[in-house]
Amino acid sequence: MNYALTALAVLVYMTGWFALAQAKKRNDVADTAWGLGFVVVAGVSLLLAANPSWYGLLICGLVTVWGVRLATHIHMRNRKKSEDKRYQDIVPENTRFRWLVSYGKVFLLQGLLLWVIVLPVQSVNFAIEQRQGLSGLLWIGLALWLVGFYFEVRGDRELSMFLAKAKRPAVLRTGLWRYTRHPNYFGEVTLWWGIYIMALAGGASPSTVVGPLTITGLILFVSGVPMLERRYAEDPDYQRYAAVTSKFIPLPPRPAAKTNQK
Repeated sequence: MNYALTALAVLVYMTGWFALAQAKKRNDVADTAWGLGFVVVAGVSLLLAANPSWYGLLICGLVTVWGVRLATHIHMRNRKKSEDKRYQDIVPENTRFRWLVSYGKVFLLQGLLLWVIVLPVQSVNFAIEQRQGLSGLLWIGLALWLVGFYFEVRGDRELSMFLAKAKRPAVLRTGLWRYTRHPNYFGEVTLWWGIYIMALAGGASPSTVVGPLTITGLILFVSGVPMLERRYAEDPDYQRYAAVTSKFIPLPPRPAAKTNQK
């Protein structure tokens, strides 16, 4: 029953954002809704918990920090721009029953995905046996969350500062971007694995591993890394950068000479 109520909360939440999208005539407000949606589900599940544990409180707090930061960053980035081309490709202007397609293909789909990703948080709040003692898993999960949050925040900041420069190189190659082509995506995947491990320590079901697996699959194989890599597939500057820089996991840059010999 509790999971059905959190799903209903997501439905109401995403429907509200869909109405806003129709008013603004731009579906990319879904990007801002994404981060805050996790905060909503985490908060509702905590309110529904029969006996909230400090594990649940801690994890919901971390999800809130992450979700609010991400939503704020995306809103500030997009507010003076036209609609993101990704959404124009997902739902073209000439689509029949465009509003209905937008509702299902953008808002309901994202709502379903975020509900699945946040399952570990829901599970720790709904756990019958609440664990209160400290656990080694807690510290491992918290360390992963901190590393992931650092990579996502710093990666976003470095990219924003780079794009704001009047004169800049064609490709960002400094800071965290020297070690991975997608530090912010690496950070997001890492912190959600941290959330899962902390949730396990608090009594969540191991089966909720579907949550971090979903966000990992989305970023590595669907809407994250592949989409950006395709965008720059024929950009020679980016391809030279890609030849010496790890695609995802941060690693020292490869020597250009050795790469060219392969």
